[in-house]
Amino acid sequence: MSKKIKAALISVYYKDGLESIVRQLVKLGVTIYTTGGTREFIEKLGLPCIAVETLTSYPSILGGRVKTLHPLVFGGILGKRDDEGHLKEMKEYNIPEIDLVIVDLYPFEETVKNTTDEKMIIEKIDVGGPSMIRAAAKNYYDVLVVASKENYAGLETILTQQNGETELAERREFAAKAFNVCTGYDLAISNYFNATAFNNPFSNHKTVLRYGENPHQQATFYGDLKDNFDQLNGKELSYNNLVDIDAAINLSGEFAGTNDDCMFAIIKHTNVCGITLRDSVHEAWEAALACDPESAFGGVLITNKIIDKETALAVNELFFEVLLSPGYDPEALEILKSKKNRILLKQNKNQLPVQQIRSVLNGALAQQTDVGNFLEWNESGGRIASENEKENLRFANIICKHLKSNAIAIVKNKQLIGKGCGQTSRIDSLKQAIQKAGQFKFEIQDAVLASDAFFPFDDCVTIAHEAGVTAFIQPGGSIRDKDSIKYCVDNNLVMVLTAMRHFKH
Repeated sequence: MSKKIKAALISVYYKDGLESIVRQLVKLGVTIYTTGGTREFIEKLGLPCIAVETLTSYPSILGGRVKTLHPLVFGGILGKRDDEGHLKEMKEYNIPEIDLVIVDLYPFEETVKNTTDEKMIIEKIDVGGPSMIRAAAKNYYDVLVVASKENYAGLETILTQQNGETELAERREFAAKAFNVCTGYDLAISNYFNATAFNNPFSNHKTVLRYGENPHQQATFYGDLKDNFDQLNGKELSYNNLVDIDAAINLSGEFAGTNDDCMFAIIKHTNVCGITLRDSVHEAWEAALACDPESAFGGVLITNKIIDKETALAVNELFFEVLLSPGYDPEALEILKSKKNRILLKQNKNQLPVQQIRSVLNGALAQQTDVGNFLEWNESGGRIASENEKENLRFANIICKHLKSNAIAIVKNKQLIGKGCGQTSRIDSLKQAIQKAGQFKFEIQDAVLASDAFFPFDDCVTIAHEAGVTAFIQPGGSIRDKDSIKYCVDNNLVMVLTAMRHFKH
């Protein structure tokens, strides 16, 4: 469906690259409607244009805050050219058909970077611009929208090689780009206003990534990565790297400042597949790797201690994507840099957001971050947990919190020896955890088990006890809690109820 550009509305903040487009429009006999600074720019070129104020018979008011928000402007953009009712109204009210909208947006992100003056920042929140862009993009059946100077080259091709005629597929492609511009702009504004409420998890930086979760998906990171870490070696971080790094840092944060134990963890597809607490970083690495050496391949590694030479030599034997540490001894860093693509990050002390945001349907969900291990420590089994069991139960519950639901973690001697996650049945997760422990020759006898949610029946505690588990921790809250509690009482097993569920989807 070909459309000839006969009238254009141009209102841009950035004038670079505009001259050749305006000259070509004039050459094609296109009527140009324009505003303020853009009108002055075109008139200085000695080219004809019509001020929007002339069209609307209404001046720019409120210091320029209101100039294009008028039915004669938006009617010309939104009017459907194949709708007799629309055409009749447009003729009745002398609304011109606008076929091309060239509009960019006030430099909100640049202003935030360059000043802390909120009044100046607020004035750079564009209202008319996004409205015109969205209107034109919505009506792409009839209107071509150009929302960024990055798209001028494509427009010039249409003007010079196609004599100003556009096809539906072209208009739709430009519309998609326009909506992307508006989305990024709105997100930057949202991030600015929510900075305090979200404990400033975002900045107004953005990094275009190589691709998203898969190669055919585009992706951008909004935020300043340097707040989180310094990259010392390796290739550009990918979308999946960042997702796993986020999971690793959130897990590591559970052990910040709690004790002197060395924590080492291995993350794969956001799930922890190996984690231990030990006296030295090298011991912690060896024990973490032993948890599941198969899954560790290509994983993201994190520790809360400085990497020394001995540990670097051991870690260097494994293929992994990313290693995060608060620091590296010089010799250790030299060893680890032997692989040029290996990503080495020096973690900074950056407080994580207190809220999480996820896009859902045509909107977004926001929730408080899951903070804490347990609300209560209600020992309801057949005996009281020993101090060693309590330490392992607390450790297991934290691990379980960072596994995808349904989640089961089996722990012994502060080492994850079996885990099940992401299963639709809690029994399946339990069987997976037991199978993992057996696969790598771990002895389950006298181990402890954590579940991210309650046991609705006694089947899980029965199966786990038969495998050797002697202590359990779970939130409770099922109407049939008494079933699993009774089994533990009858079999002299520890059962701790925490009143704190840790679902993770």
